[in-house]
Amino acid sequence: MQTTAEYYCAFCGEPNTTFVDISGGMQQSYIEDCQVCCRPNILYVRFDEDTLEVEIDSDYES
Repeated sequence: MQTTAEYYCAFCGEPNTTFVDISGGMQQSYIEDCQVCCRPNILYVRFDEDTLEVEIDSDYES
């Protein structure tokens, strides 16, 4: 099951929308380029087990 979520780029601060796949587990991390500045962000994705709400934190990829 896929859903969309929003995160803010760690470099430029602009909002980005990404697809997240719940079947990948309740905690995931992967790298995705910002749609605005094209710099790589490490995304840390967590799902609430009860509501399936998505929370994403982004960090710098060096």
